[in-house]
Amino acid sequence: MTEIDAKIDALVPAWLTLPDVAERLGVEVTRVRQLVKEGQLIAVRRGENRVLQVPAEFIGDEKVVKGLVGTLTLLKDDGFSDEEMLEWLFTPDPSLPGTPAQALRENRGTEVKRRAQALAV
Repeated sequence: MTEIDAKIDALVPAWLTLPDVAERLGVEVTRVRQLVKEGQLIAVRRGENRVLQVPAEFIGDEKVVKGLVGTLTLLKDDGFSDEEMLEWLFTPDPSLPGTPAQALRENRGTEVKRRAQALAV
């Protein structure tokens, strides 16, 4: 859980506070904090109050977007920091097309994970 820089903040189209994430997932805020602690979600401090927030694209229909957890694990294993993971997930890739985060939302996680694995070379 780190402060986010302006460049990465600008890449992410929308953010949710932890209580908002909890509401969308139908769980307690403590469970969302646990997901962040376990590396299943990325939360960063943003705004004047430095409130912990999660990219809205990470949350689907009452669950974490399919393929996100595995992708985050691969990136973390590749030595990526939270900021680097966010930058990679939200930087447009014309060959996908779109961003890796969009591809995950569109159930194209296999391709996203393949690309994440290729970064480890």
